[in-house]
Amino acid sequence: MAGNKITVVISQHQGKNPAKRTLEEELAAALIMDTDVDVSLVPHLYDLTPDHTGTLFLKSVPGDLIVLSWLYPRGSRWILDRAGVKGHEGISLINEENDDDEEIEQEQPTESDAIGPVDVPDRKLYCIDLRIHSESKVYLEEIRRIAQENSVQTFDLMNWIQGTPKADQLQRYLHPEKQLEAIKSEGNGSSNGNGELAQFAPEPTKRRWYPVIDYSRCTNCMECIDFCLFGVYGVDKLDRILVEQQDNCKKGCPACSRVCPENAIVFPGHKTPAIAGADGEVAGLKIDLSQLFGGSDKSALELAVAERDTELVADGRDAVGMEVGIPKRQHNGKTQQRDELDDLIDSLDDLDL
Repeated sequence: MAGNKITVVISQHQGKNPAKRTLEEELAAALIMDTDVDVSLVPHLYDLTPDHTGTLFLKSVPGDLIVLSWLYPRGSRWILDRAGVKGHEGISLINEENDDDEEIEQEQPTESDAIGPVDVPDRKLYCIDLRIHSESKVYLEEIRRIAQENSVQTFDLMNWIQGTPKADQLQRYLHPEKQLEAIKSEGNGSSNGNGELAQFAPEPTKRRWYPVIDYSRCTNCMECIDFCLFGVYGVDKLDRILVEQQDNCKKGCPACSRVCPENAIVFPGHKTPAIAGADGEVAGLKIDLSQLFGGSDKSALELAVAERDTELVADGRDAVGMEVGIPKRQHNGKTQQRDELDDLIDSLDDLDL
């Protein structure tokens, strides 16, 4: 058929949760039946190394790309950007029921403040969170909508659900070790439109921990590089902040994210939504509310300092407390008119939690 194919990538869950695997299988079984969609499976995006076959495949996709993963879309997008898989943000209509678009819009920095990504090709990346819905048809409908929006000829995805994939197609998915030779022979690792599903799971991955930078928010203030004492951050040839040595990061430590004034540092694997890349957080609020309401009297900065000191001591180094790399924005920040949020925080402080 005429028209360019759109590539759909399913990034697999780190564990073996039956419900999550079932959703992945249903999506794969439906998508491999279409001749106008290239579908591939890769391990969890956050765990891919630069030289992993899955990463190399993602970088080889020239056109629009839909990535289904078990991460917040913002986390997925900037993991991809860091890996060299770049594109303009594609808007998905799959959202949490309690999303507040107005609040999300208010949280974004102005275009003049953020440094933005560089070398972005003329294509779109659609990052979709598989945790939002448990039914595959919701995602298949959205893939169909995106394909139509981008003038890609497709079959009716919802009709495929009623079809029955060939037994050998599903066996290749369920038993990835048998697909390794097929992947090597196909080269780029994508489906060929005839029900051939590529999977990259045979190449092992291990769980990783590192920050990614959201350049749509980052203002290049360099407070993260001043605060982090483990050599994670550096600058590129354009003097822009970047995560230079990601494996120097201490597993489980999100301290630099807490001190970032624009909430531009994302740890996709963190349990706290604001740190993991969720949208809809209150603009400029850098206090960990889950800690506050749990009875902690530490501010976000104090918590970050404590986390950093813990890792320094574990490294055999001396704790530095508030003496090194403390953000200076408290003294140089813009003066803003008090609002209801300020009153709320003052009231919480008065409670002496």
